Amino acid sequence: MSQIERLIQNYDIRVSLPWESNLAGPQRVWFAVYNKAEERRLRRRLEEFEILTKRAKHGWITIDLTDAFAHWLSNHEYRHDYFETPEHLEGESPALDDFKEAMVRKVTEVLISRKADESTVVAIYGVASLFGFMKTSELVHNVESAVRGRLLVFSPGEHENNTYRFLDAREGWNYLAVPIKADEGEMKT
Repeated sequence: MSQIERLIQNYDIRVSLPWESNLAGPQRVWFAVYNKAEERRLRRRLEEFEILTKRAKHGWITIDLTDAFAHWLSNHEYRHDYFETPEHLEGESPALDDFKEAMVRKVTEVLISRKADESTVVAIYGVASLFGFMKTSELVHNVESAVRGRLLVFSPGEHENNTYRFLDAREGWNYLAVPIKADEGEMKT
């Protein structure tokens, strides 16, 4: 069985369990963790996650962040200046702060929409494209209070000892989210 097949199988177990309603925002977040080399395979099989979610009698909404930075930049007033001097988009940049706020707003709008009720999974994918502009942990932290159902973040990287490492590229962060991993035997109910 492939890694993505095991991830789908473990997701099926998780989404089929009864949902507690008295959880705090961070506990309503699920991270589907998989090897970064499996990104294209995962994307090809996203529909299976939707089917399993609906079979478990839950709603399903997706947010694709793959092109989020490109769309944000293409609509930015100073986009030509940023192309001429891209270093203005590094580190603690006011422009990056604007981008981060736009991403938080984008996800929050979906989370608080009528379609995203207490029985809905809002799934975010394409978070790897945020790398270098915004940390996934920062995005999740800023939207977690708006989660009414479950927020599923497809996260290329690793999870070990309650620490997430995004894209295996830097130190990880501790987070209270529920990990859904592809590793056999890792699913805990």
